[in-house]
Amino acid sequence: MSNLDRQAALSVCGGRGFVVAQPVRELLSPRRVPLGESTEVRRLLPNLGRRMVGAWAFVDHYGPDDIADEPGMQVPPHPHMGLQTVSWLHEGEVLHRDSTGSLATIRPGELGLMTSGRAISHSEESPRSHARFLHGAQLWVALPEAHRGAEPRFEHHTALPRVTAPGLEATVILGTLDGTASPGTAYTPIVGADLALGAGAEHRLPLEPDFEYSVLALSGEAHVDGVPVPRGSLLYLGCGRTELPLRASADAGLMLLGGEPFEEEIVMWWNFIGRTDEEIRRAREDWMTGSRFGDVVGYDGARLEAPEVPTARLRARGRTR
Repeated sequence: MSNLDRQAALSVCGGRGFVVAQPVRELLSPRRVPLGESTEVRRLLPNLGRRMVGAWAFVDHYGPDDIADEPGMQVPPHPHMGLQTVSWLHEGEVLHRDSTGSLATIRPGELGLMTSGRAISHSEESPRSHARFLHGAQLWVALPEAHRGAEPRFEHHTALPRVTAPGLEATVILGTLDGTASPGTAYTPIVGADLALGAGAEHRLPLEPDFEYSVLALSGEAHVDGVPVPRGSLLYLGCGRTELPLRASADAGLMLLGGEPFEEEIVMWWNFIGRTDEEIRRAREDWMTGSRFGDVVGYDGARLEAPEVPTARLRARGRTR
């Protein structure tokens, strides 16, 4: 997923100084951002109150959108470096192309996982013949220093493991939940899981006390640790939890996002994650001059141009407790 913000700021993220070391309940509201021709997303991370959760550095939630008479998602070729993209759908389809030659149609319940490593470019679009509704989330995972220069690759996992309990079905998207591991490649201790709760369900989900966690509400009505989480919002939960109480008054869909706090300080701008301002500026120049990021073959249209890099970086906001 691209960040199409033409006023994107240089942001400093990561580092344990911004981690809340105890359980909290911070409800974060989204910022609405247009994406392409006919899609609007609700951006939860980065947020003015919270930049990262573990290695999760970017979270967009979109839909359900009625695109029966619309082109749907149309994101031209654009670059990434230093991160993984995670595509997750509840409804609809997304056609993925990238500069490694990958071509895949991602459907509900399937994991599209792209590791940019040193450099990759890709496009995302709704197929010409597509379902009426489009609903899902797009997320980024920051790569640690040891792996951020890796060769780019794309993984498409059509079958993912599940953790079940009365009234709960959890699909493990990335990392490990309750001893069950996703087949997707992870480079830090992490978890991403889709939680489907039935009406009237109550469950205490086991957690890792060293992880920090958040929950994104995709649909329905649910209480997380006693807090009602409206659709399209993100509840940050801090660290130090061994379990998470969940309750649904109606059918609900949630995403659990967590991981060990990301110790490295990173610089994030537009579609790049680096370590210095100069590295970001060099990546922009490489994209604009047509080198390094490769070409996306088969997309019908021009690639995305990068905005100008601002002269001043935006410091991350966070608290220690």
